[in-house]
Amino acid sequence: MSQLLDHVMKIAERPSPVMVTGQGSWLWDRDGKRYLDFVQGWAVNSLGHSPRVVLDALQAQGARLMNCSPAYYNEPMARLAGLLAGASGLDQVFLCNSGAEANEGAIKLARKWGSLHRDGAYEIITMVGSFHGRTLATMAASGKPGWDDIFPPKVHGFRKVPLGDLGAVASAITSRTVAVMLEPIQGEAGVYPAGDDYLRALSALTKEHGLLLIADEIQTGVGRTGRFFGYEHAGIAPDIVTVGKGIGGGVPLAALIASSRVSCFQYGDQGGTFNGNPLMAAVGCAVVETVARPEFLKSVASNGSYMMARLGELAAELGHGEIRGRGLLQALELKGQDAKKVAAAALDHGLLVNAPRPDTLRFMPALTVSRDEIDEMLAIVKTSLGV
Repeated sequence: MSQLLDHVMKIAERPSPVMVTGQGSWLWDRDGKRYLDFVQGWAVNSLGHSPRVVLDALQAQGARLMNCSPAYYNEPMARLAGLLAGASGLDQVFLCNSGAEANEGAIKLARKWGSLHRDGAYEIITMVGSFHGRTLATMAASGKPGWDDIFPPKVHGFRKVPLGDLGAVASAITSRTVAVMLEPIQGEAGVYPAGDDYLRALSALTKEHGLLLIADEIQTGVGRTGRFFGYEHAGIAPDIVTVGKGIGGGVPLAALIASSRVSCFQYGDQGGTFNGNPLMAAVGCAVVETVARPEFLKSVASNGSYMMARLGELAAELGHGEIRGRGLLQALELKGQDAKKVAAAALDHGLLVNAPRPDTLRFMPALTVSRDEIDEMLAIVKTSLGV
């Protein structure tokens, strides 16, 4: 196995365990060691590892039709588009494979709309610290430190302002501006919420100037915050919404959702070989129908409040910093300890957590996580902090 691992392209610093089995909140490696998973593929496994509802959808649809080309309609494609339109209050849905692809589509759609309705305007205002994907355009849109200097020349047309600074957004608007794009919670930056008041004010500002508002819900969407979409907490209505990660429950699936007035793609402007394929769309339907149930979302919100309170108690006891986030997307700010080393210690103790910043641990459990599992996570984090 070690020789085979040598052929895997080195695009991440991976630890040595090779994972072979997953169930719910748990993973097992090839040596039989068990891990409590509070990463879940970066919030991808919304219902945990190998949930029955996903397995059933894969089996039933796989036996019927897996791919008929995006040149044709298929039933799961249409059904999932309808579910997402209903959940968002928007009108048109483009199904794709990854969050980066959905955000790339949002950028293209905004630019096309600007060319038709704002005299060729194409610039998009984005936020410092944001993360929108790893294509050239989505990297250029992102405010991740250091990304301006790699893979030159960068795609131009993005102006970045500090998150939460409405005046900076207003000052950045010019005749070339077509849209403002942001995450309701900046996950990769260390779980920094935009704030409901800010989102409401930003929505009003974009309407005042005739701009589009794009909500990147790749990490916050599909129930992660205790509402189906993160922006719902602020009571706003974006023009374009992107979802990914959790919508597939572990399989590659994402979507670009837009209002009818913005949906201006012409034939040939957008596409993709696997986009809207019935196998992935069937899984998406199963996940969306599960997560959208009011009792399911209520459970996410309740367990999120429980986790936040318990993390706050741990932080206060050990002299660490604030707890940030909402629902089951949270972060613990560390004081005087290297988050990467703490995450490595947690791995040794059988817990998977993520360190997006040197001073931050990020927690993204399955939306089906139990309170006993949250308590077990807290005990391992406490041990990993050297107590």
